[in-house]
Amino acid sequence: MRKKFAGAAVLGLISMILPASTVQAVTVNFGTPAAVATDNIQGWPKGPDTVSETAVLIDADTGAVLYDKGMDEYRYPASTTKIMTVLTAIENSSPKDTVTFTETGVRDVTWDSSNIGMKLGETITMKDCWFAAIIKSANEVCAQMAEYVGGTEAQFIEMMNQRAKEIGCKNTHFANASGLPDANHYTTAHDLAKIMRAGLRNHRFRQVISGVNYTIPATNLSEARGMHTHMPLMAKESNLYYEGCIGGKTGNTNDAGHTLVTAAERNGRTYIAVTLRAPDLGANCTDTIALFDYAFNNFDTITLNGKNMTVPKGVTVDDLTVKTKEKNGQIMNQFYYSGQFVGYLMTPKFSPTPQVTQTVSTEDTAQSSGEAVAEASTEGESGLSNTSKMLLGIMAVMAVTLVILMVALHFKEKKMYRSRR
Repeated sequence: MRKKFAGAAVLGLISMILPASTVQAVTVNFGTPAAVATDNIQGWPKGPDTVSETAVLIDADTGAVLYDKGMDEYRYPASTTKIMTVLTAIENSSPKDTVTFTETGVRDVTWDSSNIGMKLGETITMKDCWFAAIIKSANEVCAQMAEYVGGTEAQFIEMMNQRAKEIGCKNTHFANASGLPDANHYTTAHDLAKIMRAGLRNHRFRQVISGVNYTIPATNLSEARGMHTHMPLMAKESNLYYEGCIGGKTGNTNDAGHTLVTAAERNGRTYIAVTLRAPDLGANCTDTIALFDYAFNNFDTITLNGKNMTVPKGVTVDDLTVKTKEKNGQIMNQFYYSGQFVGYLMTPKFSPTPQVTQTVSTEDTAQSSGEAVAEASTEGESGLSNTSKMLLGIMAVMAVTLVILMVALHFKEKKMYRSRR
């Protein structure tokens, strides 16, 4: 509980200093499948035909894009939103925290809303909340987590949006914690992949997102609740089960269609696939399987100075081009194949730039895209976010002020003691 109160105090301070995030007016067009942009890259393996309107496949280690089907087009995320919800909650709470359900949560216990039937005044742990949000897509649990962690739902949504920006999302805005329909609640396939990638770096998130079975123990108002995943790629009894799938989240609303974010890992290689606005969950799964098979069958990992990069089979280090820039006191070496970003390597400023010969000309537009991917790929690896720096500054000032007050109080008490004598 102390962590929660401390977090609430800091969040209150942030809300007084930082302006509320502004909502970018966007038009979410849907109904027309996007073209596969990566099919136009010379020497790049042709991607699979997918029925989802937009899709993306990325390397979870580098953030490099292997398949791009309208990855930056706006779509509604539906319940894949809960990936961001759970990550934000995990980063700002303890698994043992006790969450008591208020009107905020139980209002979403309706026949047409995914829920686990929580009751007013019922208590479960924060860990129970995380698993219920992912495995059962429980909307009332997400709303209650938001109020508990943020103090209010609105403040928690601000936290979600701020964290998304820190991760590198440029085309996302959340309006609620569940993914329920809202014109100002939108994202892209690429941004969802970035959020999933950030989540996989958190061991608690990784444990939750990979959950197949979980039981919420009996509470003060209900018997134990057993939960089993409804994600076909993770359920061994499903004919769509995918060997190596390490987690994912489904979603569905009328405007969003069926949405799916999934990660798979084999032989030390991890990929993230996002498929948006499919006609049904089966189509999401079929598209995702095709994307993972495409990655595992058509790409290899090469290593440069200890850093892995995913490239088309047959490509060597000598086939890559490199572009360098300074970032946070280090040199970022961005590597490309045929103009497509494939990975990066951070080196100290005094180290020589890795020498790579160019065999295929690169295009400025592809390099610009690669720079954006590389910038997002190093979020959290090469320094603190601006918000974190600001908070550290504020905490330093508060610490100095506290020391001054303690010294002043000491001398005041000493003076009073002498006067009594």
